[in-house]
Amino acid sequence: MSFDVRKYGVRAIAVREIKRMLSHRLYFFCMLVAPAISVVFFLSLMREGLPTNLPVAIVDLDNTANSRNLVRQLDAFTQTKVVLSATSFTEARMAMQRGEVYGIYFIPRGFSEEATSGKQPQLSFYTNGTYLIAASLLFRDMKTMSVLAGGSVGLQLGTAHGLPLSQIMGQIQPIVIDTHPVGNPWLNYSVYLNNTILPGILQLMVFLMTVYCIGVEIKWDSARQWLDMSRGVLWKALVGKLIPYTVVFTIVGFMICAVLYGFSSFPLESGWFPILSAVFLLVIASQAVGIFMISVLPTLRLGLSFACLFGMISFSIVGFSFPVLGMHPTLQALSQLFPLRHYFLIYVDQALNGRDLYYSLTQYSMLLGFLILPFLTGKNLKKALLCMKYIP
Repeated sequence: MSFDVRKYGVRAIAVREIKRMLSHRLYFFCMLVAPAISVVFFLSLMREGLPTNLPVAIVDLDNTANSRNLVRQLDAFTQTKVVLSATSFTEARMAMQRGEVYGIYFIPRGFSEEATSGKQPQLSFYTNGTYLIAASLLFRDMKTMSVLAGGSVGLQLGTAHGLPLSQIMGQIQPIVIDTHPVGNPWLNYSVYLNNTILPGILQLMVFLMTVYCIGVEIKWDSARQWLDMSRGVLWKALVGKLIPYTVVFTIVGFMICAVLYGFSSFPLESGWFPILSAVFLLVIASQAVGIFMISVLPTLRLGLSFACLFGMISFSIVGFSFPVLGMHPTLQALSQLFPLRHYFLIYVDQALNGRDLYYSLTQYSMLLGFLILPFLTGKNLKKALLCMKYIP
């Protein structure tokens, strides 16, 4: 029996899938629009690098020239903006409870008098830990301002006693700290977050589209026709169906890299090849995981639910928000099951630290290792494609 090559084989299946992609707006939205919106949204959201002008309330019971100068200097910090000068701590606390301010800086009565008389006045500051990033930044600014205030008072007292400046500074700051943040010396949240969030969204879209494009064959009762075009060979059917998605998602991933490392000039110490290779491997590894998902749960609803759950957990378990080494050993082991985890490690080593490619070979190999998953569940998927009937 002879087959028409135009109707059978990988190329015919790929052409069939491209026609299906072009005829449904859902494909266009998930593969192009959603990633583009995510790039624009997150990069514009964090275009300043750090949140700025975070609202803080001041309770200045001292109301002297020194305390007012302290407030002006605190307001001069980029992250801090004094929006409320409260007459009592209760008023400031109620503003924090309403969510109008993220922090309170409290200057007690008699602060200037005690400071200039050699006593130890107490400055108090409060932050709303519900908003972790805002509270951390305000805590840093208010603590810095308090340390500077203490140094200013020490300088004034030393000068009044006729001590030389070198001796005064030795008492105020006996140890000078020289810090060198590695990888992200600007402490830029956009560098810290977007280089993992955007590939994570790409991974999620790959999961969803892989599950959908296979699961919809069962829903539309076209799975047997699809398999017949591959002459019953499942791997040919999968390759033909997924090649168009691989090309599109790889191009989208490369464009994300162009925006991050080209337009936004984020650190890329090892050049383009390592990170672009990681993006391509992330795409095909995510497709392999998507095939595994629809094979284990061969119904469209359950498969998509599995993909959503797995994709969203990736953002928490890959280690960019909370270190994996600080997790329970079980979660440390489970983190290796997520392609985004290995992409994140490649990004840290290659883009941030500029290590030799040799040290990332394990992570590249792990991404390639995900391609084994479809072979483990292929029989189950083929059985579902041939026998399962969609029940609405």
